[in-house]
Amino acid sequence: MTITTAGYGQYCPISRALDVLGERWSLLILRDLYVGTTRFNDLARGLPGLSRSLLAKRLRQFERAGLIEKIGTEHLLTEAGSQLEPILFGLGEWGARWTFGEPQEEELDAALLVWWMHTRIDTSMLPGRRQVLHVRFTDDVRRFWIVVEGAVPSVCETDPGYPVDVTISADVAGLYEVWLGRLPLTHAQRTGRISFTGSPALTRRMPAVLQLSPVAGYVAASAGPDPHARAS
Repeated sequence: MTITTAGYGQYCPISRALDVLGERWSLLILRDLYVGTTRFNDLARGLPGLSRSLLAKRLRQFERAGLIEKIGTEHLLTEAGSQLEPILFGLGEWGARWTFGEPQEEELDAALLVWWMHTRIDTSMLPGRRQVLHVRFTDDVRRFWIVVEGAVPSVCETDPGYPVDVTISADVAGLYEVWLGRLPLTHAQRTGRISFTGSPALTRRMPAVLQLSPVAGYVAASAGPDPHARAS
């Protein structure tokens, strides 16, 4: 790997790795690449605090360093990039144990949550050619629709005009905590923080259709036995 930017100037493999990975946003871009986001516009949408110019710069740096290669409109991880998986998820496991707690208001972005959720939908659990999930937040006036068409999910922030199959109602913090494994879905449903309305045949499938975040297992494990289960 050839690094062209100024580095730490130390002959050490950790220093060399940080020359590639240590700049702001780098690991979050790699996180999204690893979970399957490969197109520039999709990466930008999933990283709303990152300017498009800085995203383009980081992707060029990764390409020069041999972590990704651009094929057509997609940015694909190379072998070197793919081998960062244990490092990225090791950070997730450490963060879940030592830094993760109650969500802060500035961290609760409803649009970003729906975007993340749509990347984790198990479309094999949905019958027919098209299914529409309406995400309705009780504490955010915006509305979102996840349209699964031909087994490909997409997010709409204006009504797509199709009949809604399932409506997901939740407060923003509650849905974040469920998706990240901090709040068990069964408890959130019992307490009214999340509900599914629509055809019973479809609403019963929602826990399997809406797969959780890739780091949800670490978050749940760091919390230990479910305190809500003991209290119920």
